[in-house]
Amino acid sequence: MSISHSDNVIYVAPYRPHQATPRVRHIAFSDLTESLRLGWDDFKAMPTHAIMLALIYPVIGVVLARLTLGYSVLPLLFPLAAGFALLGPFAAIGLYELSRRREAGETPRATDALQVLSSPSIGAMLGLGLLLMVLFVVWIATAQAIYVSAFGYEPAVRIPDFLGKILTTRQGWFLILAGCGVGLLFAMLALVLSVVSFPLLLDRHGTVPQAILTSMKVVAENPAVMAAWGLIVAGLLVAGSLPCFVGLAVVIPVLGHATWHLYRKTVEPLPVPYQSEGKAPRAKRFAADFPVNLFPWLKRD
Repeated sequence: MSISHSDNVIYVAPYRPHQATPRVRHIAFSDLTESLRLGWDDFKAMPTHAIMLALIYPVIGVVLARLTLGYSVLPLLFPLAAGFALLGPFAAIGLYELSRRREAGETPRATDALQVLSSPSIGAMLGLGLLLMVLFVVWIATAQAIYVSAFGYEPAVRIPDFLGKILTTRQGWFLILAGCGVGLLFAMLALVLSVVSFPLLLDRHGTVPQAILTSMKVVAENPAVMAAWGLIVAGLLVAGSLPCFVGLAVVIPVLGHATWHLYRKTVEPLPVPYQSEGKAPRAKRFAADFPVNLFPWLKRD
């Protein structure tokens, strides 16, 4: 709490509980299924809104695949699908907003997802999103390097030929093992950094270090459950990516809504809901003081 004086007017700045370090809870595996169920309920209540947001992903996936050094899209389909797990927490911020409003008893509209852009913490969310984007680009570059080390620069043109090389050759099994192993490390890093970071920023308007620290505490408190959540996310994203990324139009919004509910289960709520702080009251000015008010340094104490 801070106190300032201005012309005999005392302004007391309110205590901001949203800046305190959040407390995390221990959860069970059943909380994961409950979060997914609640996410599915949100999706059914707001399917049009979620699909409009999620359709961006198939387009991005195809464009990135086509622009990756001119190679065939086939070797990078799996890395791109797995990479969505890195970007998903940031891209779902609009979905968190819809779930937050529905949780509060509102009936969200499509445009309400865009209200996140006016959040006091939008700068922090963009900064953390940029960090995840860098992580995504590094993962794609690493996956490409692993493929080149196994098969050279020869592009894979047809699906049968590509699958044959992957499943029946020593280089193919090296690619599978190395790619999955390195990808797991990237996924674990993204999970630790962002499992509840964006919902927390949206809910409490904190800082990036605070959000990351809370995510790390959630993972440290629930290592086995969070590992299972990471596997669920990765499995659903891969399954949704198989039919040319079309399935992501359902998988991503459901996971986005479910992540909001997982955040509610893992982080204790504020005792007092966050409210925007008002500005300090301005001192009254009188017409009789004009034009002295234009030159405050001329005023006498």
